[in-house]
Amino acid sequence: MIIDQQEYYIKGLSYSIRSADETDAEALSSLRVQMDGETENMDREEGEAYIDAAGFRRIIHLDTDKSRNLFLVAVVAGEIVGYSRCEGRELKRFWHKVEFGVCVAKAYWGHGIGKNLLAQSIEWADQTGVEKMTLNVVASNEKAIELYQKSGFEIEGILKKDRRHVNGKYHDTIVMGRFKD
Repeated sequence: MIIDQQEYYIKGLSYSIRSADETDAEALSSLRVQMDGETENMDREEGEAYIDAAGFRRIIHLDTDKSRNLFLVAVVAGEIVGYSRCEGRELKRFWHKVEFGVCVAKAYWGHGIGKNLLAQSIEWADQTGVEKMTLNVVASNEKAIELYQKSGFEIEGILKKDRRHVNGKYHDTIVMGRFKD
């Protein structure tokens, strides 16, 4: 699915949010590796589950064609600095919901990029008849949990010791869902 580009100016930073296109694939591949190494909030260690440019082109093509998928990018001065994705399933029993994920390069935290990627995704979901959005977030990411709750998500469960980081420390995962009114 494709949405119209939106422009933002927050805390001195101009950026846009738009649907990803296949020309973004190389930048997305590099950015994903970078972001995985910047924070422990992501599911992967740096370089793990690597997706090359061809892989991102396939994902973008798929998401553009499917009515239940949405792939957005945040762009600052021509550079992709974040992205989000909603992915629906083809099974009829799960047709009513999509899974949401978002990531923003650490240098751009605090400018509302993640919040606006989320808001655009929620607007798209509500307009296309999605009844439920789901996401997983590491329990120590309190800022993200607070943002999701302010956006209508509720905690549906906790997966205890769901992930183990390279330092050997275990972390819980919070499962959240947002139901369309």
